[in-house]
Amino acid sequence: MSVKITDPENYHVALYIRLSKEDDNEGPSQSVLNQKDLLEAFAKRHKLAVYDVYIDDGRSGTRFDRPAFNRMIDDIEDGNVNMVITKDLSRLGRNYSMIGYYTESYFPEHRVRYISVTDGTDTGVETSANDVLPFRAIMDEMYAKDISKKIKSVKNNKQRKGEFIGGKPVYGYKMHPTEKNKIVIDEDAAPIVRRIFAMALDGVSCRKIASVLNEENVPTPATYANLTLGRTGPYTGLWSGERISDMLQNETYIGNMVQGRSKRVNYKSKKSIRQPREDWIVVEDTHEPLVDKENFQKVRMLVESRKRTRSRTYDFLLKGLIFCRECGYPMAVLNRKNAAGEDVLYFVCRTYQRFTKAGVCSSHTIKEATVTEAVLDKVREVCQAYLRPEQLQPMALEAIEKQQRESRNVAEIKSLKVKIDTLTNNLDKVYMDRLNEIIAEEDFQRIYRKMKAQQKELIAKHDALSKQAANPTRAEDEARELVARFVESACTNRELLISLIDRIELTEDKQIIIKFRFRELEKVE
Repeated sequence: MSVKITDPENYHVALYIRLSKEDDNEGPSQSVLNQKDLLEAFAKRHKLAVYDVYIDDGRSGTRFDRPAFNRMIDDIEDGNVNMVITKDLSRLGRNYSMIGYYTESYFPEHRVRYISVTDGTDTGVETSANDVLPFRAIMDEMYAKDISKKIKSVKNNKQRKGEFIGGKPVYGYKMHPTEKNKIVIDEDAAPIVRRIFAMALDGVSCRKIASVLNEENVPTPATYANLTLGRTGPYTGLWSGERISDMLQNETYIGNMVQGRSKRVNYKSKKSIRQPREDWIVVEDTHEPLVDKENFQKVRMLVESRKRTRSRTYDFLLKGLIFCRECGYPMAVLNRKNAAGEDVLYFVCRTYQRFTKAGVCSSHTIKEATVTEAVLDKVREVCQAYLRPEQLQPMALEAIEKQQRESRNVAEIKSLKVKIDTLTNNLDKVYMDRLNEIIAEEDFQRIYRKMKAQQKELIAKHDALSKQAANPTRAEDEARELVARFVESACTNRELLISLIDRIELTEDKQIIIKFRFRELEKVE
């Protein structure tokens, strides 16, 4: 069915064009130029005013975080666009749920008319093409899923053949100038790699190696490769001990192709999950090594031995809540001996700890006990302001009275009495079996001791419940005791602290800033 537009002067049109790598399989008709020509001809034929052309080239239809698409949405929000035209529905996207959201919710709510030229879809009028739109979207998503599986299978086969399919080779290597999917040594970066392994063989720690490279202003692998980082931090562009450790254990440097270290969650998501070492795809002797295997194994053993000796964790009340005010990163915890030889925990800025000589941030060193005491003092103020015993008393009393009403002491006492009587009868039977020599003396002693212990335990429980039933505790007294115990322990309760405090920041001059989850708590003096 052809699209009819009776009032073209009322529309400001967005021509949306998308092309991804998988679309190459559908032929040249899906090219950006072809889509653009088709849409512009459609707009001209229907005398539509085109506000802008939005092109996402090389963007998958399974995700909607595309630059041009987002720009189009901004123009819709600003009231500049009220009609969106695509070549077909798959150009808008290949994610069924998101297609449904835009065509059935977002566009109608923003008074936007959507037209898919070759499909005949037009949300501005009631057509049979609109009725099958959901099914068409499902088919497009199934196509994207199928293509993703095929691409994944091809890539997996290449990896198992030892062919490199990544974007950038590991630091120290580069793509072969003439052979596809093959890497060769990068003579500019290779000396740094060899030097790193040489220092590690001499017993220099990963952190110390990173410090030396930072002092000499050696470009990091990311800087050397001119990679654009999505998020920057205080130590962006600096070598780290973690980076050195990862390099020292990478078998690529002994000539083995190592791939599959991370895996996409699914074909719709960009997020990758690191895979366990046993699931990596490693093919031996695929390229020239930078390090000989014997030295590589020695270095790996050195790194692994440090992991075993240094992997210490410490438990303390405020764990997970302490951050550096200046750089924003979590504080590290160190254990040091005092003059008396006692263990004392200290907070220190993790950024400073890792990049001391690079001059990034400062130590912020302060005793864990000092911070904890200061935080608890503040929490006590909050407790005193909000946890008033006279206000808690009625709630505690109500809970206790309800518990007493629902108490099943009487029924439990009767049940215990039945169990005790049954055990007593069984003991008598076992004793008679022994007298009649039905069971051996050894078996008798074992069974008798076990049953006697059970009987003793049941009798003790029965007597305690009977005594409690005869002399019940006054609900008021129990409520008063419960409230007093809660108020006294509330400020040292980790669950309560986590519920109240969002984060605690330590400044360079050792100020302690508490960020409560509820702003009104910060006003308590």
